[in-house]
Amino acid sequence: MANTPSNMIPLGTQAPDFNLFDTVSQSHVSLQQLKGDTGTVIMFICNHCPFVIHINSQLVKIANDYIKKGIQFIAISSNDVLNYPQDSPEKMKVLAKTENYPFPYLYDETQDVAKAYDAACTPDLYVFNKKLKLVYRGQLDDSRPGNGLPVTGKDLKNAMDCLIENKENTSTQKPSIGCNIKWKIPS
Repeated sequence: MANTPSNMIPLGTQAPDFNLFDTVSQSHVSLQQLKGDTGTVIMFICNHCPFVIHINSQLVKIANDYIKKGIQFIAISSNDVLNYPQDSPEKMKVLAKTENYPFPYLYDETQDVAKAYDAACTPDLYVFNKKLKLVYRGQLDDSRPGNGLPVTGKDLKNAMDCLIENKENTSTQKPSIGCNIKWKIPS
């Protein structure tokens, strides 16, 4: 299990646009179609990463709570499915249904979207305001597989609460830690 930190791109960065395949609805969707009225959380996750598995149920709970507050959640998997078939679009759809994801689970086959966001690990979390400017990037909370800390989502929830309440987020933004994105090997 590699401990790869997120890259922590500059706050204020404009969310790169995309049009990706939603494994659940079986259709292509764009960021412009999916973005939230108050904010948008973009999460780079995958099926097999122990760090993602560790937080999956809490992600679903948080998303269910905050979607009602105008925050849209979008999950994206960018892993190389040739070498990691457990992250295939078919298996993504099964996981999304099993976990009751209240958000689309998009497949970034070319890995261009992960590169545009400078995503490095799973999970890698980004919060954008209604103008799609970055206001938070980093971890869900301090919990990691095996460290004994409860999964609360406090860092992500604080960032979204600040956005909803139009307050500056003065909390330290810590990088997420997880498995590295499984990049395709150039042929």
